[in-house]
Amino acid sequence: MMVERFCSFAVPISSRYLINDVMYQHQLDKLPLIIGVVASATFISATITYILDRYLSVAGQSLVAELRAQVQEHVGRLPISFYDDNHTGTLVARIMTDTESVRNLIGAGLLDFLGGILTAIIAIAILIHISTLMTILTICIVIAFGWFLKRAFGVTRPLFRERSRINAEVTGRLTESLGGVRVVKGYHAEAREARVFSDGTNRLLQNITLSIKAQAFMSLCKTVVLGVLGPLIMYLGAREVKMHRLDVGGYVEFTMLLAFMVAPIAMSVSIGTQLTEAIAGLDRTADILNECGEGSEPERTQEINSICGEVTFKDVTFAYVPDKPVLHSISFEAKPGSVTALVGSSGSGKSTILSLLCGFHTATGGHISIDSIDLGSIRLSSFRQQLGVVLQDTFLFDGTVRENILFSRPEATEERFIQACRIARVDEFAERFAERYETIVGERGIRLSGGQRQRISIARAILADPRILILDEATSSLDSESEALIQNGLHYLMQGRTTFVIAHRLSTIRRADQILVIESGRIVERGTHDSLYRIDGRYHELYDRQHGLEANLFLAPGEGDRIM
Repeated sequence: MMVERFCSFAVPISSRYLINDVMYQHQLDKLPLIIGVVASATFISATITYILDRYLSVAGQSLVAELRAQVQEHVGRLPISFYDDNHTGTLVARIMTDTESVRNLIGAGLLDFLGGILTAIIAIAILIHISTLMTILTICIVIAFGWFLKRAFGVTRPLFRERSRINAEVTGRLTESLGGVRVVKGYHAEAREARVFSDGTNRLLQNITLSIKAQAFMSLCKTVVLGVLGPLIMYLGAREVKMHRLDVGGYVEFTMLLAFMVAPIAMSVSIGTQLTEAIAGLDRTADILNECGEGSEPERTQEINSICGEVTFKDVTFAYVPDKPVLHSISFEAKPGSVTALVGSSGSGKSTILSLLCGFHTATGGHISIDSIDLGSIRLSSFRQQLGVVLQDTFLFDGTVRENILFSRPEATEERFIQACRIARVDEFAERFAERYETIVGERGIRLSGGQRQRISIARAILADPRILILDEATSSLDSESEALIQNGLHYLMQGRTTFVIAHRLSTIRRADQILVIESGRIVERGTHDSLYRIDGRYHELYDRQHGLEANLFLAPGEGDRIM
């Protein structure tokens, strides 16, 4: 860049000798030298500019890709609480859009701006030598305009930061709307979603309009400054030539070098706007990168390669919001290979207990231990290799059946893969497809039935071979036939593993080693099915109520009232 900028001085400096020596004194022998110097400098400058533009563009895109990967990796390591506070679509927009702004920081435009400043410094030194008076006046005007630009960009920077936020919100809502298109169409809410999106784009338009007005005003001020500076230099230059303190060649050289000096002014509005927008985007990116990653606590130093699966909760309390606990003094012990079932009404705290066990949240008080080791001291990456999770709402990626099953253990052999598919009864439907296990399941597994998606989820857990298994209402949304097929796979999966079950259908947990009845964040009853049913308490009430409702589903209208 420095070489290219030095070459750019060839034309204005040569113009003095062209006018004074060649044109006025008719020293034509100097003309070939002047032309050769200018041509050579132009060729060198063009070559360097091409190289810089080419490599800087690639470097900018490479930096964007690297930053996106870094941000995505960091976001993936953030705790569940971060995702609870941020919409998925918003995070996607921040990863893809905000990081794009970094390209402007090392692009050709910025290089031109920095090169312009370097050129201006060199030009000032030459200009002072030519005419101190005109140079000082010009510098005063440039400084005044620079102070104005600093204040102006201080106003526009919050606008760009707000634009990034609004853009993330609009993109996030659009992502959610497209992802829930069946719900939108099912409730005939297309027009309502269109209005919500339109309101978001209008807010974005208002923000852009304000920034455009600010940029237009700065451009106006730039034009006024240059308009004032031009006549002033003409007047002072003519006066200096008349008084024989400056020759014509010197005046032409001064005006040409003046263009190098004021070039940063002309570029500052457009380049400055790009840089302000880039810094605003990087501010938001830095906000994400400054979030503490999951398991980053300094006390989490212990690696566990293999566990027996003994789980102990001792006086565990937890609150999502300070001073509003959702769990109160939860204490229980699960022996290795045992089955622990959690039952209770919705919102009682069952899923929160399992969330603490998975390390998604950290207990506010009390202790959770795995094989007598405090969970708070264990590296989550090593602990979760021992976990297997089967949820009610099965999540599948938009890939093949094989890719979704191998997600838990990508290095698994073909033999283990086929075995997991047979145990989970995935082979019964997958091998009927034309592409067999290479069949694309669609976004979130939309091309499969609920039972088929759940069987893939079970096969994925079988392949993971976990020591601790969590089943969060894994069969509550399935029909009887699908549930019967899946129960076989679940029974195999639970063998020899410490299993925790949240069951909507209480009949599925009758053989659990212990049942914990959770109400309002407390364990109100515990025991086996038979012992709890005999004491005629909360579990007895839940069990009888559920079976009474299920029985009424098969009665003729009115018969249920007579039975009750």
